[in-house]
Amino acid sequence: MSGLKAPFCYRRIMLSSVPTVMKSILFPAALGLLLGSNPTIASPSATDWDQFRGPGGSGVAEDCKPPIEIDSSKLAWKTPVPSGLSSPVLAGDRLFLTAFEKERLLTIAIDRRNGKELWRRMAPKGPLQKVHKANNAASPSALVDAENVYVYFGSYGLIAYRHDGTEIWKKPLKASRSLYGASTSPIAYRNLLILVIDDDANLEKSKLSRSRVVAFNRTNGKLVWETARPFLRSGWSTPSIWKHKGGDELVILGHGRVVGYDPVSGQEKWFARGFSRETIAVPVQGKGKVYISSAQLGGVSDAEIDPKPFWEAMLKFDQNKDGKIGRDEITEHFTWPLRPELPLGHPGWGIPLPSDPERRRQRQQGVFGWADKNRDNLWTEEELSSHISNRPGRPILMAIKPGGNGELGKEHIAWELNRSVPEIPSPLFYRDRIYMVRNGGTLAAVDPDKGKLTYRGRLGGTGQYSASPVAANGHLYLLSDEGTVSVVKAGEEFEMVQRFQLPEEASVTPALDHDTIYLRGTDHLWAYRNP
Repeated sequence: MSGLKAPFCYRRIMLSSVPTVMKSILFPAALGLLLGSNPTIASPSATDWDQFRGPGGSGVAEDCKPPIEIDSSKLAWKTPVPSGLSSPVLAGDRLFLTAFEKERLLTIAIDRRNGKELWRRMAPKGPLQKVHKANNAASPSALVDAENVYVYFGSYGLIAYRHDGTEIWKKPLKASRSLYGASTSPIAYRNLLILVIDDDANLEKSKLSRSRVVAFNRTNGKLVWETARPFLRSGWSTPSIWKHKGGDELVILGHGRVVGYDPVSGQEKWFARGFSRETIAVPVQGKGKVYISSAQLGGVSDAEIDPKPFWEAMLKFDQNKDGKIGRDEITEHFTWPLRPELPLGHPGWGIPLPSDPERRRQRQQGVFGWADKNRDNLWTEEELSSHISNRPGRPILMAIKPGGNGELGKEHIAWELNRSVPEIPSPLFYRDRIYMVRNGGTLAAVDPDKGKLTYRGRLGGTGQYSASPVAANGHLYLLSDEGTVSVVKAGEEFEMVQRFQLPEEASVTPALDHDTIYLRGTDHLWAYRNP
């Protein structure tokens, strides 16, 4: 199927083999009423950080002025929070996040003025979705409007609460199957809550995926439409609404492709190929285009791979210091390197290994044999480098112009960039420039008209970057997993303003309001505020 020129057509044909419940479910007569003005659903103010990564998932709070220089004197409060990877969302004087504690899924409300916990609610108890060690059962961020907060847990489904914690509806949803577990967050469009549920599992008696995108009425939780994504497998990207002169489009990055839909009906409109089969970033928009990114499988950011860091990472196993890796030098963490900039033993450092000792040993022996071309029970730099350089796929940042239908061609793909593309963090479009931060602490700026790098600068924070960059008041805020906050001035040249070390590790995208930056660490939520 991948060789067809216009799969948009074959999608229409093949959907005949998909059960009715998985097709687009449209209610034409009722859509106007469902999506029109509704006095029970009010929009949050323009300054509210109402979903993952703020307004429209952009990461930008232009009218806000959080501290540019962050230090202990700006600490307004810190409050203990259970584990979780969801980013805080804000409405009025309240802040909402999800968490995981003692095998229970939690929604927590906090007074954003003083950090006091106002309430917490537990999701119904049930089986927990299997998640990767680098993920968490409470990874998706909440969605909030002026009256309600909506949370999604991969293990349960959707729950809606009033701001005071009163439950108003819940919608159990079948858990998807994936390597890492759920991380996509719900978004709003008019009176809809839209959620992507991409899935590695097949439909019953089919080779097609159970993946789908669904839209619910935010007032009562009733299904408005559902569209199958039968040719896409698991993905971890949160969708976005692309607003352009031709109208609004729902843009979803998924397994190998990005797809545009009509957000009113769920009808597929266009798609473009070229992305990794593990996609995480949120599409962003600016200057009339939408920008979508994914690293090469395994986290590679540049099309031309430098194998030297991979070999240097493997030399940690060279016990006899002969410049080679012998089969007898295999130790506990030995595996194929994927992200050499991470510390040895980090779950993302290399190809995952089974926890069972015997299966682990067998996997390690298999990995070793894969690169030992001449079967001399030794790895040389040349042997490993040849495998590193021949990885499939490529990293990509793609710019798409509006107006396309079916599979997009050159007339609607403005440009592609294959350098400095991050694996987890989303790109940031801010003040006519695209910014991307990747593992190791490299910030890249890109010209959105030409798709050319403007600069690459070193942040100083090392290791992994999972949090997406955010921006306000002419500055970018970048957070490393080690808890290093870098503040960079937006502009044509790289200009580091400040670097601050949070007292704990942190891998969650920050939230912003008019005078505060909120940072979720491993054990606390921190609020740094301008006086």
